[in-house]
Amino acid sequence: MGPTDDPKTNVLRRIGAQPVALAAGALIVVVLGASSVGVWRAYTGNSPEQERFASLRQMQARSTQASEQLFEKTKGLESQQQETIDQLQTVQEQLQSLRRLVAAQQADAKRLSEQVGGLTGAIDTLRQSFASTQSSESSDPPMARKASRPEARASRKRHAGTGRKRSKS
Repeated sequence: MGPTDDPKTNVLRRIGAQPVALAAGALIVVVLGASSVGVWRAYTGNSPEQERFASLRQMQARSTQASEQLFEKTKGLESQQQETIDQLQTVQEQLQSLRRLVAAQQADAKRLSEQVGGLTGAIDTLRQSFASTQSSESSDPPMARKASRPEARASRKRHAGTGRKRSKS
């Protein structure tokens, strides 16, 4: 067998001899493949561009929905914040009026304490006066006591008479 009898070399020789035929065959295969893909997409209705546009629309719809939800949540937070501020102001006003009431009660307590102090001083003065009166009566002679006592006896009789009348009725 000679070098020309080898089937492999014969095929290579034929291909090498006809490069235009080989390129044309490859081109026909590529065109047939591309057209079959195009026919398949047209038949099923799926194309990458349509899928991309559909996914892009979905992403836009989702982002729009997310933006609206974010806007609504922001509005909700703003209203909650305003309500909290209003409640805080109400509490502050109540606290101020409580402080005023406590200050007024403290002033009243101070005034009453001063009045009690004044009354205690007056009671002490009366006690001292009464004690000095009793000590001066005990140092007075018995005749002076009897002279000052008739008025007291008459007063006692008047009171005793009214007591009897009341008990009879």
